[in-house]
Amino acid sequence: QVQLRESGGRLVQAGDSLRLSCVATGPPMAVYGMGWFRQVPGKEREFLCGMNLHGNEIYCVESVEGRFAVSRDNAQNTLYLQMNNLNTNDAGDYYCAAAPSFYTKRSWLPRYWGKGTRVTVSS
Repeated sequence: QVQLRESGGRLVQAGDSLRLSCVATGPPMAVYGMGWFRQVPGKEREFLCGMNLHGNEIYCVESVEGRFAVSRDNAQNTLYLQMNNLNTNDAGDYYCAAAPSFYTKRSWLPRYWGKGTRVTVSS
């Protein structure tokens, strides 16, 4: 059984940096693809960044590319999201997700979800 647990969300100021972490438990191939989504009230959950197990397929949506970076430490079964130069539009609930597959498209569909961690950005 796959479990994903996010951490790192907190209140920050605009312009700050923040790193989120997601620890995965379960078979390695079940979390071959991992990624981060964000949800704000009244909107659908949005895919931000993801990558495959080997690190040779990495994708971030255009709106965060250059400010956000995804990485993973397979030895620690942990996925990270480094977020720089945060603005108020980056506030929301951030979810870690995983699937046995990954493709570098906004339409990537995960199978497993964490419970989320909240990021608040003050202006």
